Amino acid sequence: MPERVVAACDGASKGNPGPAGWAWVVAGDDEVVSSWEAGPLGKATNNVAELTALERLLTAVDPGVPLEVRMDSQYAMKAVTTWLPNWKRNGWRTAANKPVANQELVVRIDALLDGREVDFRYVPAHQVGGDRLNDFADRAASQAAVGQEAAGSAYGSPEPPPSSPSGTGSSPARTTRQPRTGGRTLKAKFPGRCVCGRPYAAGEPIAKNSDGWGHPDCR
Repeated sequence: MPERVVAACDGASKGNPGPAGWAWVVAGDDEVVSSWEAGPLGKATNNVAELTALERLLTAVDPGVPLEVRMDSQYAMKAVTTWLPNWKRNGWRTAANKPVANQELVVRIDALLDGREVDFRYVPAHQVGGDRLNDFADRAASQAAVGQEAAGSAYGSPEPPPSSPSGTGSSPARTTRQPRTGGRTLKAKFPGRCVCGRPYAAGEPIAKNSDGWGHPDCR
């Protein structure tokens, strides 16, 4: 049995909500991918995809082995590490006294975390020289969202194709340009995810496209 499992998980939604997928990747201390899995979710939000990816990872890994989980979703990470205790004390209500979103998923993850050693690590997405496990999970989730098909090492699937700089290399659904709906570009107040599946950070330039806000080159 390994002394520690290093893993990453990610979710993708092409439209948020839109065709969605999840993925997890497991590696050893050498950070070489040893196993991975990805699956479709039909139409779902990005947050549902991110939480599902974490749930599937925790289900797949032996609970008796210490686990390091790398994620690029601050929502999913904070949901299960920071906000969860207060939600439970408040009867699954938020600080604004509203029902907790995606409660069923969070409850299942809470049960899977009970009694096990899990170290969560936030890693920024789509960085040059960034975390390669997170990059693998991101590509696998995006591929599952676009194709709506399961994949993984157990299926004998090849590694997901690399993302192109424009975000179109692994998305057959984006072989044509989206119609322009305006030329105004703003700086994002909050992080989000473009229709192409790639996230954008707070302060990054975004523009209006046919499905919402996203990267200017995806209009």
